Amino acid sequence: MSQAIEGLQPVIVWKYFADIARIPRCSKHEEAMTKYVLETAQRLGLKANTDKFGNVVVRKPASAGKERVRSIALQGHLDMVCEKNKDKAHNFARDPIELVRKGNVLMANGTTLGADNGIGVATNLAIMEDRSLVHGPLEFLFTVDEETGLTGASNLAPGMLESRTLMNLDSEEEGHIYVGCSGGRDTIGTWKASFESAPARTTGAVLKVTGLKGGHSGLEIDKGRGNAVKIINRVILQLAPLGARLASVDGGNKHNAIPREAEALLFLPGKRWEEAVAVVAQCNLVISAELGSVEPDLTITLGPTKKKGKVLAKPLQKRLCSTLAALPHGVTKMSADIPGLVETSTNVAVVRTEKKSVVVATSQRSSVASEIDEICQSVASVFDLGGAAVKGTDGYPGWKPNMNSEVLKLARSTYRQLFGKDPEVKAIHAGLECGIIGEKFPGMDMVSFGPTLDAVHSPDEKIYVDTVDRYWKFLLEILKNAQ
Repeated sequence: MSQAIEGLQPVIVWKYFADIARIPRCSKHEEAMTKYVLETAQRLGLKANTDKFGNVVVRKPASAGKERVRSIALQGHLDMVCEKNKDKAHNFARDPIELVRKGNVLMANGTTLGADNGIGVATNLAIMEDRSLVHGPLEFLFTVDEETGLTGASNLAPGMLESRTLMNLDSEEEGHIYVGCSGGRDTIGTWKASFESAPARTTGAVLKVTGLKGGHSGLEIDKGRGNAVKIINRVILQLAPLGARLASVDGGNKHNAIPREAEALLFLPGKRWEEAVAVVAQCNLVISAELGSVEPDLTITLGPTKKKGKVLAKPLQKRLCSTLAALPHGVTKMSADIPGLVETSTNVAVVRTEKKSVVVATSQRSSVASEIDEICQSVASVFDLGGAAVKGTDGYPGWKPNMNSEVLKLARSTYRQLFGKDPEVKAIHAGLECGIIGEKFPGMDMVSFGPTLDAVHSPDEKIYVDTVDRYWKFLLEILKNAQ
């Protein structure tokens, strides 16, 4: 057992969480996790089904006296976002996540922790094992590939679930019950790459933006965090009047993460090197002042390199940089109905310079279908004006709140009974599988909740260990009280 989880409660949940941390499970590569869940079900003598996409449903009979209680499905996803700091040597296909405990916080060493949604999966496995619990018939739904488009839930076989009550264990604020979520789509712009020789008497330079917090492009989009792609492009535009020519620019990794780091290879006239250094130093001061205490570790650096290579043709460099500057990023509208809820947003997520193309990926979210159409159209129009070929994804549906939900009433009364106060009932500006599951299984009554996590989708991801025990007790009491 990992020393990082010694003494943590509930022991059975943390035991499974530590086991999961040793299993590779990047999105689209969850085969080992699917196998682990099936083997665990077999060891516990529980029936399990899997579909061709790797989704798994395990069924556990009711405890004595609860056989007539409605069946409830508990759901979490097997995959995780695999992000690491640039200087961290880690192979997600082979190396275990290194757990690190700092007081009330559990983190990973230089990588994402995978508590999103490893804690939900560990919870399901713990309930599967614990025969002392009081509950009605249970189904445990483990989906795959949630993080890159919710495709596991989208391809869930129609007959996989019998329950018409579902509790999704993939939310990130203990004491909050979620009853709705945003839908999402991606909009991608691609330019055919055209290169030419770097001008004579130029010096190679590497421009870097590092130290940003990044985070989830839905949950953290309203936090005012810096976007490494937008920042590096801003600096490149400041260097362009000095004759800077762009060879490549790369930043961000995931469509659903705010980019933390970016790097560009430039060629600068040798006689203007000192001016370029001064420009970057000024950008560092100005942008750090703008972001203030939100991004205290932001660093923008320019250093020489002996790298050789070609540069993007001047017209392409201009179109690319102008487009990146014009693309909107952040919150575009707050909800008028739910205080504090981001209704619509867009994220400039990834830029990649490839051998034959330059690609910029963005993601849009909204809880209002017509508004996601509008923001996607806006982003696509910017790409179109910049001369890029535009491609949009089908995305995933939102989940409309039902304030008369029976499982919501049960969850609220249970929380009040346990903790002497009402939980907060909210919608979330992120994609939850509830939207898709509700569309696939009409009449599904759903809520979502979980312990408190922070900075998910980044190497700063953390889980607050005291909230796990409260979340566990809350869930078990709901199962016990269900009629």
